[in-house]
Amino acid sequence: MKITKFPQSCIMIETLGQKILVDPSMTKYTEKFLDSWKKATAVLVTHRHSDHLNPIALRQMTVPIYSTKEVLSFNPDLPIKVVAAGDTIKIGKVKVEVVKAIHGYMLPAGEIKENVGFIIDDGKTRLYVTSDTIRFKNDYKADVIFANITAFDASMNLWGACQTAKEVGAKLLIVAHQDTGMMMYEKSQIENYLNSQEIKYIFPNTLDTFEI
Repeated sequence: MKITKFPQSCIMIETLGQKILVDPSMTKYTEKFLDSWKKATAVLVTHRHSDHLNPIALRQMTVPIYSTKEVLSFNPDLPIKVVAAGDTIKIGKVKVEVVKAIHGYMLPAGEIKENVGFIIDDGKTRLYVTSDTIRFKNDYKADVIFANITAFDASMNLWGACQTAKEVGAKLLIVAHQDTGMMMYEKSQIENYLNSQEIKYIFPNTLDTFEI
């Protein structure tokens, strides 16, 4: 499974002949990203906030978009296939489990009433994309966790992300949601904390590509 990181919480996942784009963002967006995004075979969107959803770019793409009823209600012109927690999507031979996510209360950006995460499973690796979510009890299992970490209560803090990674059995944590410049940890804080934990991590820069 190959990952290419774009700003905020956006990644392109390449595996089994598929290119799955997750949470294409308005944050630090440039048109050069669209050349890569148009190569996607499917798009997954966790929730409607603009740092996870770029409707301008998506209108220029012609691939299936999977997201929530709330995202569709705010973007009725997009050809969204509505999914909810508990659903399973098949993208070629890749299985995508749609899982529960609970966005922290954040009124200035608009309260999120419907939010999901995704577990992408190619038969060798299970990648858990958390979305912006507070911690909650679950029985998810994953080899790798792509965690949206914030220093306030919109999603998990550093401790929560590490605890969640351990609970799901992940051996690798990928740090996400660090590009808005608002209410974030300093990079050194994140690295110092993660270095103290018994978990391997990657803190990718924009357009970094790596295998997991």
